[in-house]
Amino acid sequence: MSKNYIDLIDKNNIPAHVAVIMDGNGRWAKKRNMPRLYGHRQAMETVRLIVESCVDLGIKYLTLYAFSTENWRRPKDEVDGLMKLMTEYFIKEIDKLYKKGVKVRILGDIDNLPGSAKSCAVDAMERTKDNNILNMNVAINYGGRADILNSCKQIIQKVNSNELLIEDINEDIISEHLYTKDIPDPDLMIRTGGEKRLSNFLIWQLSYAELWFTDVYWPDFTKETLCNAIYDYQNRDRRYGGLNQ
Repeated sequence: MSKNYIDLIDKNNIPAHVAVIMDGNGRWAKKRNMPRLYGHRQAMETVRLIVESCVDLGIKYLTLYAFSTENWRRPKDEVDGLMKLMTEYFIKEIDKLYKKGVKVRILGDIDNLPGSAKSCAVDAMERTKDNNILNMNVAINYGGRADILNSCKQIIQKVNSNELLIEDINEDIISEHLYTKDIPDPDLMIRTGGEKRLSNFLIWQLSYAELWFTDVYWPDFTKETLCNAIYDYQNRDRRYGGLNQ
């Protein structure tokens, strides 16, 4: 890559919230005649690198799509391997995350996770709950439609118990009942691996995010690739449905 995007980006215009669909791990491994889980393991190394990069750049929120509600349909050995890798990541990285000021938050229904994966996720959230340098949101057993559905059910329950009036329901009320409550909507969404779709990821929250797609597989994603996305983001005209004067 001829340009050094790390030097080109405006450090005063860093997106507050970057969301990432980490795609291409299996294809990356296949190109190397390795099993898919080899690609997923390498993906964990990329997560480590990008978390450090976000801290260095001053990004406040990073949301990673780690495991969707649809991923349960994959072969059992791959699902089991992914759960073990996530457990391993939290065990190995929690001290480093804590020292770097990273606050871990899990988005999704973790009750259906294997016991070890769930306990490690809960421990990571508890250990880092007071950190504030980088908010690292990990979407595990997460689906955008399920997120909205759960929000609606909570709101209906409050209406039925007279805690909330129907006429008071608005977009803010729905947002307050999503997994991302108290988290600002993403400014920039990155998807690696060449696909150009949201795949049920933060479909409510991404309404006005800038979308950036790359053919780079997640295991090959670097700080420079991240800065490339940020540079492109900084050169877009964000009007939120209005017109600039």
